[in-house]
Amino acid sequence: MEKDFAQLNYYEMLDIKPDATALEIRGAYNAALQMYHPDSLVSYSFFSQKERKKILALLEMAYFTLINEKERDIYDNELIRTGIFSADEKTPAIKKSVNIFDINRQKDASGILKSGMAELKAKISQNQRIREILSRQEISGADLKEIRNELDVAIEKIHQETKISLNNLNWIEDDKTEKLPAAVFLKGFIKAYLKCLCLDPVDDISNKYMSTLTRVEKK
Repeated sequence: MEKDFAQLNYYEMLDIKPDATALEIRGAYNAALQMYHPDSLVSYSFFSQKERKKILALLEMAYFTLINEKERDIYDNELIRTGIFSADEKTPAIKKSVNIFDINRQKDASGILKSGMAELKAKISQNQRIREILSRQEISGADLKEIRNELDVAIEKIHQETKISLNNLNWIEDDKTEKLPAAVFLKGFIKAYLKCLCLDPVDDISNKYMSTLTRVEKK
């Protein structure tokens, strides 16, 4: 996994590129605020009050630094001085950056959770392969992908319901440990993924995944 959230630079915190425009910075920050709202599927009950407060404080610091042209200039020059990125990366681009929070929102998405819970639970109870995977002591991203395929749920459905970016969902399922977000994010992503597929108990399964990931990273 990537470094802890507090160790990320401001661009990494908002998951934007060094050439991000002011519009992209605002979009990323607003998406982050929405993600950590108490009603958010990804963060509700998945983060402690202390974790949420710390993340929001860091995001606010990142936003107010990058949205202010003078402050951003000072910050960028320090990043360039320390070799974190080059001067060529600093020029704002017109292209739209990909955001970890995925700012495309739906006001009233019916999604999996609102319409297909009973069907999914029935499939889970009747599918021997899924029950076998869930009974293991270790669960990987590839296992989660296999379960999703067994349930015939498109990854785009999970993306729409949870607002987790497709990049992060694919990295989770493909066990791309070097590209996974900081643990403070990943913990919420996994629980939201499991809840979206009606996989219980969420805490037990997510703990199996996180412990498997930790063991793999230590190798």
